Amino acid sequence: MQKFVGTGVALVTPFNEDLSVDFDALRRLVNFNIDNGINYLVINGTTGESGTITKQEKEEIIKVIVEENKGRLPLVLGVGGNNTQVVVDELKSLDLSEIDAILSVAPYYSKPTQEGFYQHYKAISLASPKPIILYNVPGRTAKNMEPATTLRLANDFENIIAVKEAGNNQQQYLELLKNKPEDFLIISGDDDLALGVVLAGGSGVISVIGQGLPKEFSRMIQLGLEGKNKEGYEIHYKLMDIVNYIFEENNPAGIKAVLAKQGICLDEVRLPLVTATEELQTKISDFIDNL
Repeated sequence: MQKFVGTGVALVTPFNEDLSVDFDALRRLVNFNIDNGINYLVINGTTGESGTITKQEKEEIIKVIVEENKGRLPLVLGVGGNNTQVVVDELKSLDLSEIDAILSVAPYYSKPTQEGFYQHYKAISLASPKPIILYNVPGRTAKNMEPATTLRLANDFENIIAVKEAGNNQQQYLELLKNKPEDFLIISGDDDLALGVVLAGGSGVISVIGQGLPKEFSRMIQLGLEGKNKEGYEIHYKLMDIVNYIFEENNPAGIKAVLAKQGICLDEVRLPLVTATEELQTKISDFIDNL
């Protein structure tokens, strides 16, 4: 459980100009984050453009990250979808020997009832050989998984160990923190709320901006875990603008602009996403220069 306390990052998938996967840049990204204090890595999540990555590419991405990581950090793999049986079949077919946990997004588009959420994750729990981190992100899925459902799952299944809560709803965080089982982790999926969540009792964050500014962001979260709110908020205020910038148009176009500015990867994204506008790139570039 302690593996997932602190700062995790939802890695982007770097692309070459022809939109093939840039595995050299992916290796740079992995090392950049390991060298600058990140606690664990999340592979093939939403920020990794998993919706436009082929099955073969996903397998190659996992292989390269495992090779480059060399066992240094825990690895979390995104395995989710809105067809429960497909997710179950994928879990049964994947080689998860080098993976420490899976991150499974709440079913999107279908808009299930709360009982539907429960039965979906029950099936995943029964099929998964690895610990499960639930992922509630209603801004993308179009349906909120309510705290009562998350807590019911946390109490009923030992291998459901955490939730990445990304509803950008402070009251929902507090309800989860107040009523969760003692060993269940509440992980922020909202970069702008992450410090406050940690100070209220959360276990950390799975971040987007963290991979672009790993030293600063992971330090902020560590200060929060230590209860040092004044020092933590000094960093929070310095990073507020860039957190807003990276979500201004779409994710991961914003964070890829941050990484491109630092020479880690190109800012290419696959359709239907498009690269950040010149105006946004200028704001991001100026921020990095002044930081």
